[in-house]
Amino acid sequence: MTKVKLHAILGQLIFQDAAVANIPQRDFRIQFSSRRALLGMAAASVLSTTLAFSGNALATDAYPNKPIKVIVPFPAGGGGDTLARLMLGRVAQELGQPFVFENLAGAGGNVGSQMATRAPADGYTLLYGTNGTFAINHTLYKNAGFDPLKDFVPISQLSRIAAVVVVRGTLPAKTMPELLKLVRSEPGKYTFASAGNGTTSHLAGEILKSSAQLDMVHVPYRGGAPAMNDLLAGQVDMMIEVMPNVTPQLKGNRVRGLAVSTASRVANLPDLPTIAESGVAGFEVGAWDAVVAPAGTPAPIVARLNAAVQKALADPELRKQLQERGAEAAPGTPEALSAFIRTELKRWGDAVKRSGAQVD
Repeated sequence: MTKVKLHAILGQLIFQDAAVANIPQRDFRIQFSSRRALLGMAAASVLSTTLAFSGNALATDAYPNKPIKVIVPFPAGGGGDTLARLMLGRVAQELGQPFVFENLAGAGGNVGSQMATRAPADGYTLLYGTNGTFAINHTLYKNAGFDPLKDFVPISQLSRIAAVVVVRGTLPAKTMPELLKLVRSEPGKYTFASAGNGTTSHLAGEILKSSAQLDMVHVPYRGGAPAMNDLLAGQVDMMIEVMPNVTPQLKGNRVRGLAVSTASRVANLPDLPTIAESGVAGFEVGAWDAVVAPAGTPAPIVARLNAAVQKALADPELRKQLQERGAEAAPGTPEALSAFIRTELKRWGDAVKRSGAQVD
């Protein structure tokens, strides 16, 4: 609606109002200025709203028209960073704009996640989230500094990531049932390594201990790499590590894989049974990742991003690359991701409580 049209409507309203009220010509001149002021304010409001609506519509229709920043709350070169760049790089191709990845590590991913909450809700800043940042940390830390459900709008889950029970090469156990029997035979003797207190590898070990009634000693490290190094050196007995981090060691026969943590076998390691089919009924643990945006991001932009994720993760070549890293494409709707996060908050939260892990 143009200013000219608004002025014409104003004029009609003013003179119609005067005629209906039978206002004398001399009184009308006195009252006209106040009526014009009131109606002018109303017209300005209508014009402002109309232009704002039109501007938002145009901005949404043109999205994206510049590079998009993706905050990865983990160190560059790590497993999470590698998966984020692999999958979201393909999403960028679908959108026709480059993604600029910014690694903001610290506090188990909380630092970068907190920073993402302060970004404009315009679709040009996204956050790579995981079961660590969006589930585990909210029980592990007294205050993670952000709410995964209130501070962000979900876009899509990206992948599911299996973990593998791996043991040092000199351990007598050659199968998962043999490992269970060995650990039970000498309670408190055997150790399991992790990437640190409250990490997926730690909690997976705690869940195994609880589910299989095992007595093992937890040895936390400052990251998965040093933990794996000590496993390779025979300093610890076993570890349940996510596949992107352990696959190179398995392929090089530097560690022995006994079972996968997911409910079904993994395509990349078809000969490895699941923990559930190896004597621990119902066992299922897996990492996952997702992409979200700051709360308030317009629904049309979220829909555009979701559609790009669906198309990218349907690419056979990308799926193959994910499988080689022990991950499985798992795109879904924003609503499905929201419900999933709620479930995972409780599941991983319960595991943290059972482990007794706590970070101030």
